[in-house]
Amino acid sequence: MDNADVEAGGDDEFQGRRGRKYRPVVDDDDRAVLEMSSMDPSSSSHPAQSSLKKIKVSSEENLASNIKEGPSASHVQSNGPQTESKLELFGFDSLVNILGLKSMTDEQAAVPSSPRDGETIAISQGRPKITAVKSGTLMGVFVPCLQNILGIIYYIRFSWIVGMAGIADSLLLVTLCGTCTFLTGISLSAIATNGAMKGGGPYYLIGRALGPEVGVSIGLCFFLGNAVAGSLYVLGAVETFLKAVPGAGFFTVTTTVNGMKVQSASLHDLQIYGIIVTILLCFIVFGGVKIINKVAPAFLIPVLLSMLCIYIGIARAKKNDPAEGLTGFSLDTFKDNWNSQYQKTNDAGIPDPDGKVPWDFNAMVGLFFPAVTGIMAGSNRSASLKDTQRSIPIGTLAATLTTTFMYLISVLLFGAIATRHLLLTDRLLSATISWPYPAFIYVGIILSTLGAALQSLTGAPRLLAAIANDDILPVLNYFKVADGSEPHFATLFTAFLCIACVIIGNLDLITPTITMFFLLCYAGVNLSCFLLDLLDAPSWRPRWKFHHWSLSLLGATLCIVIMFLISWAFTVVSLALASLIYYYVSIKGKAGDWGDGFKSAYFQLALRSLRSMGANQVHPKNWYPIPLIFCRPWGKLPENVPCHPKLADFANCMKKKGRGMSIFVSILDGDYPECVEDAKAACKQLDAYIEYKHCEGVAEIVVAPSMSEGFRGIVQTMGLGNLKPNIVVMRYPEIWRRENLTEIPNTFVEIIKDCIVANKAVVIVKGLDEWPNEFQRQYGTIDLYWIVRDGGLMLLLSQLLLTKESFESCKIQVFCIAEEDTDAEGLKADVKKFLYDLRMHAEVIVVTMKSWDMQADNGAPQDESVEAYNAAQKRIADYLAEMKSTAKKHGTPLMADGKQVIVNEQQVEKFLYTTLKLNSTILRYSRMAAVVLVSLPPPPVNHPAYFYMEYMDLLVENVPRLLIVRGYRRDVVTLFT
Repeated sequence: MDNADVEAGGDDEFQGRRGRKYRPVVDDDDRAVLEMSSMDPSSSSHPAQSSLKKIKVSSEENLASNIKEGPSASHVQSNGPQTESKLELFGFDSLVNILGLKSMTDEQAAVPSSPRDGETIAISQGRPKITAVKSGTLMGVFVPCLQNILGIIYYIRFSWIVGMAGIADSLLLVTLCGTCTFLTGISLSAIATNGAMKGGGPYYLIGRALGPEVGVSIGLCFFLGNAVAGSLYVLGAVETFLKAVPGAGFFTVTTTVNGMKVQSASLHDLQIYGIIVTILLCFIVFGGVKIINKVAPAFLIPVLLSMLCIYIGIARAKKNDPAEGLTGFSLDTFKDNWNSQYQKTNDAGIPDPDGKVPWDFNAMVGLFFPAVTGIMAGSNRSASLKDTQRSIPIGTLAATLTTTFMYLISVLLFGAIATRHLLLTDRLLSATISWPYPAFIYVGIILSTLGAALQSLTGAPRLLAAIANDDILPVLNYFKVADGSEPHFATLFTAFLCIACVIIGNLDLITPTITMFFLLCYAGVNLSCFLLDLLDAPSWRPRWKFHHWSLSLLGATLCIVIMFLISWAFTVVSLALASLIYYYVSIKGKAGDWGDGFKSAYFQLALRSLRSMGANQVHPKNWYPIPLIFCRPWGKLPENVPCHPKLADFANCMKKKGRGMSIFVSILDGDYPECVEDAKAACKQLDAYIEYKHCEGVAEIVVAPSMSEGFRGIVQTMGLGNLKPNIVVMRYPEIWRRENLTEIPNTFVEIIKDCIVANKAVVIVKGLDEWPNEFQRQYGTIDLYWIVRDGGLMLLLSQLLLTKESFESCKIQVFCIAEEDTDAEGLKADVKKFLYDLRMHAEVIVVTMKSWDMQADNGAPQDESVEAYNAAQKRIADYLAEMKSTAKKHGTPLMADGKQVIVNEQQVEKFLYTTLKLNSTILRYSRMAAVVLVSLPPPPVNHPAYFYMEYMDLLVENVPRLLIVRGYRRDVVTLFT
């Protein structure tokens, strides 16, 4: 028995599906089969055996009454007795009902696990599900967005920005940033209204549009930005509080500015109060959405009142009242403040010619943009919204337009009532001019920053929990939560990050990166909408109609431009971090198909490429081998081995640098309706095999009454256009005679004939069990016995073998088989010139019929070849005698395999002798070759298939590793550039 033969027969039995038993011939030390048998069984799909179980179904009374009254009551229990239905025409098809519609939206309860035999289980239907409190548009989206947008920048930096940039540049600045967020809001509205939306907000949208890798990388960056932004807001509130109430500090620091001693808050005070405030906010977040919705107005209403105080104070302002430098509404002041006046300042922001901080428009963008972030605060809480498709567009765009209009009006108001000197020196001008007391502004600053911190600590944990629930990264499994539950572990982790940043205290280096993370998320949302809108797949039907791919592209471009305007260094850092996360997710993450836009783009690109290729023959320069791997043609393999383990290794050897596609095909005997589940399970096993062997290919399972009919259908229909398989690869049936598998010769011959008729090349591998893998280096030669013109396929295969590490140390020898009267030297020169023009290095050897005759005269052929020749002669004579006896007995012509045949005994003898001489030559010159390639002789017309198998057996006798190759009616190599 050959080592590692895997065929039907033998004593060991493998129990197959539905009671079938396979008896593979497998040696105990079969490395190839052991390699595949050691695969994780979870990669294969085994249908569970059916068994009778006692199932007790109990339903709630209210659901039972509803079911009785419903029109489709007979379909509630699929396995129960069917009551009379008016739609019996549709048989057992699932009718449209409430349960079916819920299953389409993934709202159905988890299917209980199957009970063991004899167990009695109870299934309760219709049990009311405990749902969390849901928020509407106002409290769920508008208020969170407004709280996040209206932050500390407006109170303590906005008037200074107007003084430094001037009214004109300030209007341009607000317009630029507001346009960016507004376009992002439009893209967000379009994607959010394109179907039901789960938790995760922008991560959910980006992940479903650009794929899990992009979604997770941007989602984690956005989570980090929200978490660290919470600490920024907390520190801003604490710093404002300590400035308003200096006596509340435990430590004081005195600094000298322009010769004046100024007391400022100590870092330790910021840390102590920051930790306390963060812990208090976390307690509020732990209370859930209901508590947050009750607390949010307490933070927002004083903020709105404080802004009202500012506007009233602006309206009441007079010249030098209430502060020196105020002019009231003055056209001259407006003109003086129209142009910019960028200059250097000290660390406190006071203009100083010797200052170390230069300012320009780009720096203004970096300073102001955090004042417009926060538009994702509502979508971050998408899992807590009653109607995401209505609340997210209305709430987000309303908050964006409201705050942008407020900023534009404030630019005009501040620029018209105060001199530039006052704008640049009074950092709290909003408090100075407020009515009736500046303390109201301090309260507004503190509550606005605390409200923004609360929304950050609310949205960030939900974002992290949504990423964890998608089960892409196993390291995030600790943050998973059930539907409707609060993400407590994610909240603790967010609080830990926030407290860590509060302890650091100085966020000057981190703040630009946070802004980059927000802009990166906004760019991802815009790109998602751009891709979906441009592809316009049938599933793209958003309810929000005011969108266009050009607007999304403009929004994404603005985000990238603003990132580089702020700081190219921080842009590179943020992109590098996102890229690292993307790489980590692609390596460690679990693959998921969310129907993202890239898959749609690939599909449309593939269709366009397929149409552009047309149906004409591919030029030889662009020819790629597309092998059709015939997995299980002879006998059966063990149940967990869907394909011979070495077939994928050989398929990889037919590709240059792994480029190309292989189609792995297996044929199941039987009737398709009865074997459809077996076919699905076999396809999953074959997919697992392909992935396990790291081979680029697809799996196909065909159910047919016989192997011949199945292959005939495959060879006619498999593939599209010029992407049809062009080479059929299969294993040589080495054990057909040993196991007395008499049906194999006819099947083998029919397959070869079908390949010839369909114009497919054929590669038959003999000695597949010994084929080397990528780690087994081979030495010696690759010998080609080039007998017939095959379009250069045999030469091309030898070159492809040399590109693999296992064969790169080998040299090629080309043996040309010539007739006796052929000019051997001339033929050798022509072949050398031909190989040189093909850029192939090989030694050429010409073997003529004369040399064979001399070999027969001077030295007998190899003893083992003569022995095999004599045995084949005897078997053919016995088979022919049996055929003649049967024909004489029944009075019919000679018949074989159900067909009439014509036997020319002299021709049969000639064929046998030709294969004997060719086998002897191979053994003489190539016994130590790494692999031998020889031309495949076509099956003779009207010859019994049994005779052809005898010819082939004699040809491959005692050759350990052999490729039998037949080309097709076209060239696959060319001499020209």
